[in-house]
Parts: sequence; structure tokens; C-alpha cells
Amino acid sequence: MSRRCELTAKGPQVGHRVSHSNIKTKRRFLPNLVNVTFLSDALGRSVRLRVSTNALKSVDHNGGLDAFLLKANIDNLSLKAAELKRQIEKKKSETASAAA
Repeated sequence: MSRRCELTAKGPQVGHRVSHSNIKTKRRFLPNLVNVTFLSDALGRSVRLRVSTNALKSVDHNGGLDAFLLKANIDNLSLKAAELKRQIEKKKSETASAAA
């Protein structure tokens, strides 16, 4: 399992651990990833994703998973999230055409 957020593509960063004597050794800064179950209004089902806590706040700020995915750039999304975005777009277009 990779240490990468499925929604924002946040991954590990590299930096230095600096001792009191100013000796620098390599270290990794890992993203704070959590397993979360989101509810998709358009699909009518729950979706389980591994996202960073920063992405969790962004999803809430944008008004839910559907709104966040519709705004998100497909290059930043994981394969699973990109497929969800396509399904949501398809479902929204079907409901729009049925209403017209």
C-alpha cells in the first residue's frame, strides 16, 4: 500500500533530521493518512478511500465527495478516485438529460 493520498496525491517528502551538534541525516516526512468511508450522493452508496487529513477537510469545505471530485484535476487522483469521478459525471449527465 503506497503512502499517497488518493484525492490530493500528497506523498512523502524528504528532509534532514538535525541533531544538537548540527549533524544532518536524511529522514522522511510521511503524510497523515486515514481510511475514511465517504457517502456519494450521486451514486447512492458509500466509498472507502485512504486520504490525508488535509484532503478530508477539503472534501468537507467543498460540500462533499461528489463536489470535490467534480472540481478535482484527474491527474492528481488515484485510479480508484478517477473511476469514481467518471461514474459521478456519468450519473449527473443521465439525471440532467432525464430531467430535460
